[in-house]
Amino acid sequence: MTSSGTNPEGRQGRQGPPSGSAPWAAAWELLLPAASAPARARGRTLQAALREAVRTGRLAPGTRLPSSRELAADLGVSRGLVTEAYEQLAAEGYVRSGRGSGTWVGDAVRSARPRARDLAPRPPGARADFLPGTPDLSLFPRAAWAAAQRSVLAELPHHALGYPDPRGLPRLRTALAELLARRRGVVADPERIVVVSGVAQAAALLGFVLHARGVRAVGVEDPGSPQHNALYASAGIGAVPLPLDAEGLAMGPLREAGVGVVVTTPSHQFPSGIAYSARRRAELLDWARSLDGLLVEDDYDGDFRYDRAPVGALQGLDPERVAYTGSVSKSLAPGLRLGWLLVPQTLAEEVVERKRTMDLGHPTLDQAVFARFVERGDYDRQLRRCQRAYRERRDALVAALEEHLPGTEVSGIAAGLHVIATLPDAYGPLDLFMRRVTAAGVSVRPLADHGRVPDDRVRLVLGYAHLPPGRIREGVRLMARAAP
Repeated sequence: MTSSGTNPEGRQGRQGPPSGSAPWAAAWELLLPAASAPARARGRTLQAALREAVRTGRLAPGTRLPSSRELAADLGVSRGLVTEAYEQLAAEGYVRSGRGSGTWVGDAVRSARPRARDLAPRPPGARADFLPGTPDLSLFPRAAWAAAQRSVLAELPHHALGYPDPRGLPRLRTALAELLARRRGVVADPERIVVVSGVAQAAALLGFVLHARGVRAVGVEDPGSPQHNALYASAGIGAVPLPLDAEGLAMGPLREAGVGVVVTTPSHQFPSGIAYSARRRAELLDWARSLDGLLVEDDYDGDFRYDRAPVGALQGLDPERVAYTGSVSKSLAPGLRLGWLLVPQTLAEEVVERKRTMDLGHPTLDQAVFARFVERGDYDRQLRRCQRAYRERRDALVAALEEHLPGTEVSGIAAGLHVIATLPDAYGPLDLFMRRVTAAGVSVRPLADHGRVPDDRVRLVLGYAHLPPGRIREGVRLMARAAP
């Protein structure tokens, strides 16, 4: 093979692809970075390029490669570098060679590189999406978060990048204790706060600990959040559905269920939207004390009350009978995977040990950034910003329902990220209504998807936090036109 031009090392080298077989010519461009790579990285770059050509099929099995002398001349590199690359790839099975017979692409690699799939949940692509549970991710405070990250990276000592306390950084647990006591009325001891990857991990941790103690069933609200059932099932614990009444979890069925642990959303029950009455809170605590039981409080949106100050958390009434969970999924973004679990003293040691064996602790940098975010008041400002936006959107939804679907009853307290809308009987039955609105490009979820409902009326769980007011009004108009 002849060559012309000057290569990066000062030797003469080919400027275009070599003549020869089509497969080898097609793979030529993959090898060019090796010629221009820094001298110390040139061998690794050449090996990586040859592997890539074989994996992707650019060099098919059975393709004969140039001799080491020819390839070295074409790339303008030393022959020893090419020889070493061929030997390494032969040892790995990518190529085969024999004395006097040349070097050939082997047949061990059969498929191209697999593509990474994205299994993250995505909006359905409807013209109007009222599915509940999604915050407005455009409200994420990028500038303030980035400033906190820069400050933390500048200040964080090297030793802090080691394995953290499985409970979480002391700085963050201290900041969370102050925040939760001030905003949610919890009894917050930093020593009993565990930083977790959202409420989902908090439930899984509790599930594993309770299962190790012999618990095989927990009570869950019905209707309620389906994720509670799945999370406890992953720990080997079954879910016993328990009905609600106007004040919260119905006490009669609870006493008859034979469970000693109950998962609740007392500040804003999901999905019914009610707040547990003071009497029902007291009855639940009396029940737990009477049989040495446990209440698991999911305070998923406790900061978002629009008509008055939020009702304090149930945990503040008896911290030894209530395990309290929360996260930033509704206030910042679920993708941060950042939450907290406040456990009774009797469970603390076991929960911490389970957290240690599960993941050796939450990422240090994320914890330090959030701690600074809380300490400087940025988190309080973010909560106020979300409260203003979500209150405006709830008002827009209620007004649009009154205008376009007159007679619709909106139930539940003015809080959270969703409402329950019960349409007049004329819009039923439910299955016909759902077919019509789905065909019109409107995504809604019936209350019946979350558990038992008393009849076949059209009861919808409508999420609004992720929609600007104009989109909310347009979506309700589409729903009204599609309804029978």
